Amino acid sequence: MQTRTSLTKENASKVKKKTGVLQELFINRFSYLLIVPALLYVFIFSYATYPYLLIAFQHFNYQKGVFGSEWIGFKNFEFFFKTSDALLITINTVKLNVMFLIAGTVSAVFIAILFNEIRSRLFQRFAQTTMIFPNFLSWIIVSYMMYGLFSTDFGMINQALTFFGMETVNWYTKAEAWPWILVAMKIWKEAGMGSIIYLAAITGIDHSLYESAEIDGATRWDKIWRITLPLLAPTIAILTLLNLGKIFYGDFGMIYAIIGDNGVLYPTTDVIDTYVFRSLRQIGDPSNAAAVGLFQSTVGLVLVFVANWLTRRYFKEGALY
Repeated sequence: MQTRTSLTKENASKVKKKTGVLQELFINRFSYLLIVPALLYVFIFSYATYPYLLIAFQHFNYQKGVFGSEWIGFKNFEFFFKTSDALLITINTVKLNVMFLIAGTVSAVFIAILFNEIRSRLFQRFAQTTMIFPNFLSWIIVSYMMYGLFSTDFGMINQALTFFGMETVNWYTKAEAWPWILVAMKIWKEAGMGSIIYLAAITGIDHSLYESAEIDGATRWDKIWRITLPLLAPTIAILTLLNLGKIFYGDFGMIYAIIGDNGVLYPTTDVIDTYVFRSLRQIGDPSNAAAVGLFQSTVGLVLVFVANWLTRRYFKEGALY
């Protein structure tokens, strides 16, 4: 039996070696066709745009094109760094992204653990659907929902304050409150979808570990604290490292849809992306926007490398490479 099994394995390996790349693509052509749209999307919007990074160092002229425009070096970078609000905007961008990252990760892990502890499958499916649904709403719709909550005259929050004999608040002039409001909206919209990855990691944990712990008298909290969270730590670390690359990218869709051109809220909510968009809309020079985008990408890349180096040194299981 062992001889036949070894011969079968050898024959299978020989067949695999004889099968070339083209034959593999032909045999499984329908399976590979499924990834064509994703490959085209990545190629067109990622790799095909690389030559256009040159305009960050040019005075771009639409008639002359990318390779014919005047080369001006690093002067486009002065557009952002020499503005009086550059430091404030950078701080806002990093602060909001750090708040989003910490609150989003904690809430997603918390929701995943709660889903894992639910024993009723019917209720679990209903809860998951309810938590994931907000992710499919656009930020434009969410902005109208928020206006219904925070409107000075007709907002539900101010109506509740009036009902309890308290003074109404003009929320759209309270800049200090909006970072926390944005974080709450970010959690409400995206934490449910983010929990799916952590829930998948939890379901992959060997159940014999929980059974052994239960035999030893461990409570549910003990199993979560001693088994689930330690084995979930590598997944948390890897996803955190990936998100660090976007630390200098503000969520433009979210912030512009909710804040818009409300200058009163700029001191706490204006980020690099919204500032560049307003400047591009007023000036109309794509070279400035490209320079800022290149700066954001470069800083994000450096942060990922540094964070991965530290993770590999102190927590190898959570490193990307």
